[in-house]
Parts: sequence; structure tokens; C-alpha cells
Amino acid sequence: MTTKDEAGILSRALDQTGDLLDRVHPDALSRPTPCEQWDVAALADHVIADGGNFVTMLRGGEPDWGAPAPHVKESWGPAFKVGADDVLHAWQQGPGTDGWEGGAVVPIGLIISEYATHGWDLAKALGVPTSELDPELAEVGLEFMRATLKPEMRSGAFAAEVTAPEGAGPYERLAAFAGRRIA
Repeated sequence: MTTKDEAGILSRALDQTGDLLDRVHPDALSRPTPCEQWDVAALADHVIADGGNFVTMLRGGEPDWGAPAPHVKESWGPAFKVGADDVLHAWQQGPGTDGWEGGAVVPIGLIISEYATHGWDLAKALGVPTSELDPELAEVGLEFMRATLKPEMRSGAFAAEVTAPEGAGPYERLAAFAGRRIA
């Protein structure tokens, strides 16, 4: 994937996640998600906070992934989109450009896998058909996770891999690899 392709797929992942968060309404906040430790409210907060964590990484810092995400009480899509713009800008700047002293090369697959996996989680919790999701995002995320997510690294948001049903689509295969129940 070239840098231009990476920026395009990152933009699509961010847009898709923002669009899903636009579908969050107060009556959906307590719904369970396939990410068992989070309901829709906690998952939305996590996904919104991801933007700041990825920007920190892209600038060479060490984000605290375990820190509690600030609670967002409304306008989840717009709140996400502010951070998404920062992620895309930081990605396009890249390390060592525009006066940056440091910066880090962050694999695009890491960012895509996070947003694709949690996008599937949100879609399932909100009743959005996976046919409305961009299949290439799931494929890129799954490829990255297969290459990097080792069994000893699975805890919290990533349980042991489950078997995807025969004929499963890309999001179902991604979710199964992330340890989500598909049924």
C-alpha cells in the first residue's frame, strides 16, 4: 500500500466510524456490544478517545491505553470527527516533517484494525447491517491482526479467536479473529 493509498483507507475508516457514531442516540447507550466489557456508551467513549491516543503515537509519544476515556454525553459523531481530523492530519504529516522532532511510524493496519473491529462492534449493537460497512477495512484490519496479534497478547478487548462460520464475510472473519461471538 502506498502512502496515498494509506491516507485514503485511513480516511474511509475514520469516516465510517464517525458515521456509525452519528447513529448513537441516548436510548442506545446501555445496549450491550460484542466487546463484552463495554456497552454502547463505553465503546463510544473508547473509540472517541482513540483519536488522541493515535495522535500521541504518531507524534512519538506513549499513549495510556488503559486510562479511562472521558465520557461523552451527546453528539458522539461530531466529537469523534474532531479527533479523526487530527489523526488524519498527523498521519499525513508523518514523523520528522513540519518541524516535528520525533514522531513514530505507526502501522496503518493498527489504526484500521482498531476502527474496523470496533466499527463492527458498534454496528452489531446498533443494528446496522455489515453490508453497509466497507469490506476493505475489515480485510486490512484482519491482515494486520493475523500478522501481529499473538495468543499471549489476547486479553481485554481481544479474547481467544473463535471459528467464523463458513461463508462469513470480512467483518465476521475479523470479529471472529478478535474473539467476538458472531451469532
